Amino acid sequence: MENYKILLADDELALRFLLTETLADDGYEITESEDGKEALNYIQRERYDLIILDYMMPELTGVEVCEWLRNHENPNQNTPVILLTAKALEKDRERASAAGVSTYIVKPFSPLQLVDTVQELIESRQ
Repeated sequence: MENYKILLADDELALRFLLTETLADDGYEITESEDGKEALNYIQRERYDLIILDYMMPELTGVEVCEWLRNHENPNQNTPVILLTAKALEKDRERASAAGVSTYIVKPFSPLQLVDTVQELIESRQ
């Protein structure tokens, strides 16, 4: 089976580490990014099967990255995006879906919940 490639952008090192470990155990190939600007650089250069963005990041928020991604020519224009966020307000959800976010996961969440969501999104693209 080919390894699916995931871009994981989150400024929290501990969370990034935990998620990378969990997803790598399931056979995913993870590229880590610590802020929105770095994530955008990866997005423009490389194709991913799935992108996980934290809402609140330095440089650019996850929503801003997703807006850019959906509205500019790049290899990931139609790639599913999971937004991780501590902001569960309706207006934040609306902004996220307007930006083209596929799914929204509210912190705190279990890494296994994330793995399930990742699998669903990747399988639905096949």
